[in-house]
Amino acid sequence: MTVRIKELENVKVVRSQIRYRSADGMTIIHGRIWKPAGDQPEIRAILQICHGMSEYIERYEEFATFLASRGFLVAGNDHLGHGESVMDQSRYGFFAKRNGNDCVIADIHRLRRELQQRYPETPYFMLGHSMGSFLVGQYIELHGEGLAGAIIMGTGFPAPVSIIFGMGLCRFLAFLMGWHHRSKIITLLTSGNYNRQFKPNRTPVDWLSKVESVPAEFCSNPKSAFSFTINGYYNMFKGILFMEKKKNMKKIPKSLPLLLVSGAKDPVGGNGRQVIAAYQAYAQAGIRHIQGKLYKDDRHELLNESDRETVYRDLLRWMEKWI
Repeated sequence: MTVRIKELENVKVVRSQIRYRSADGMTIIHGRIWKPAGDQPEIRAILQICHGMSEYIERYEEFATFLASRGFLVAGNDHLGHGESVMDQSRYGFFAKRNGNDCVIADIHRLRRELQQRYPETPYFMLGHSMGSFLVGQYIELHGEGLAGAIIMGTGFPAPVSIIFGMGLCRFLAFLMGWHHRSKIITLLTSGNYNRQFKPNRTPVDWLSKVESVPAEFCSNPKSAFSFTINGYYNMFKGILFMEKKKNMKKIPKSLPLLLVSGAKDPVGGNGRQVIAAYQAYAQAGIRHIQGKLYKDDRHELLNESDRETVYRDLLRWMEKWI
């Protein structure tokens, strides 16, 4: 990926894996845990990361190492259809035959329950990036009680009419092609124009980061260089529609601290416009402790940007405020 932050080159952390059966009843979910090194390290807080579309949890290695070196336990799982939570390559970008979005949320909650059983008194934070921001948005509506805070990163807030159109198109194409089909039409309508503002383009995903090695590696890695199935898109759209309903947003605990962060040139959030819309929606839902920040000139992946060390420290300071 990028050149490693120098201060982290010799940091020692304890890395382990966790596996459990998905709510789909058949898939074994793969997860990763980063802990401070030492015989009996003090765990100041826990951060659970929900990765984005066509990602996998090990992409957060550097950020997790940074936090673990400061006393945080960091964990996350590969969602259904991602990383090592797939049974074969045909399952990349496919959630589940039935209730895929619900299964992904349930898998996230399972990991939280597992960790809170081990560390019952430790402050617990959630972070969701991109597609993961939509998952965390739903999660805090369903299971927000008891969280110390939530970070919504690289998010969007699309108009419901566009989401409903997307769901209808998915159903139509699935009728013709099947739910495992990978539709170029849907990809074009969702992210096909994201690169336009960054011409001349070196890769199809220059919009991810200014750091040239990040898009290049994303495209060359089989764990990220795959297209979503119609099933994956449909379930993501379904989750966003649920998240944006006012009646569901009002279920978020009013005292839950929220932090919204995004790149000011992130096309997923309309270059900040949809992030502001999300902020306003949370405020209207009565959430009392909301902060937001747009990072100048940054694109979609704040944790992989040229100024990511600043982002790391900002997120750490915000969480320390609520420990």
